[in-house]
Amino acid sequence: MTGLPGEPMGPIGPTSAEVSGAPCWVNLMTHDIDAAERFYGAVLGWSFRPTRLGPAFRVAEGEGVPVAGIGAQAGTFSVAVAWTPYFAVADADAAVSRIRERTGTVAVGPVRFEGAGRGVLAADPQGAVFGLWEGRVFADWLTAPRAAPAWVELRTRDAFAAAVFYGEVLLWATGESGCCDVSYERDRIVLRHDGRVVARLDGGPAQEASAEPVRRPHWHVHFRVAELDASVAAAAAHGGDTVAVDPSPGPEGRFATLRDPEGALFDVWEPPATPP
Repeated sequence: MTGLPGEPMGPIGPTSAEVSGAPCWVNLMTHDIDAAERFYGAVLGWSFRPTRLGPAFRVAEGEGVPVAGIGAQAGTFSVAVAWTPYFAVADADAAVSRIRERTGTVAVGPVRFEGAGRGVLAADPQGAVFGLWEGRVFADWLTAPRAAPAWVELRTRDAFAAAVFYGEVLLWATGESGCCDVSYERDRIVLRHDGRVVARLDGGPAQEASAEPVRRPHWHVHFRVAELDASVAAAAAHGGDTVAVDPSPGPEGRFATLRDPEGALFDVWEPPATPP
């Protein structure tokens, strides 16, 4: 629940109501924040700044733009070390009610962060963890061309059931100003905000009780990098490992799935030289 988008560490942009339903932040809960800084600084080229919440909470910046939060509180909140996306909502209380009505789980919140907004940590019916944010969001987070996450992706067993759940909770495709549009493309569900792809929902062989995190339903974050091979090598040099890597460029560029030293999964993406 730390390093949320209302932290006054960058230009504050629209309210969550104006980007309703869109991902507006990603956050890592870890045990060793200094080690996480070294790892992600090397792999993604980030720098880090403190927040007003104390030394256990940091905001990561890429090219001067706040891109993610990192907190050394995984043990305190008894949560797994993992990346979690936060979605913008106009009313956190109403969204929490919609989660519970649809058999999701609310673990924390709404928690008020004075002068910033309110946050919620929840899980969908298939067990994927996500967050909600009501308040101001960073102006550049959704539009930064290189520094912010490229998109977030839900890897789950039943993408259509998940789309119904998230669509009803986050009010996707309502036609109201600022909401997200949903389409079905290439066997996956695609979420767009203002014409830009911001999330995907993929169904597949996810297993609820699997001991391997990559196979459990979860939200997966894709980060842009300039050189994929350099990021993969930096991950190995700083205690991470590679779960999968594309050997050659495809029409959408190259991808690698990495695991940080504490087990958090994420993707790095090298865009194609010529956009598809």
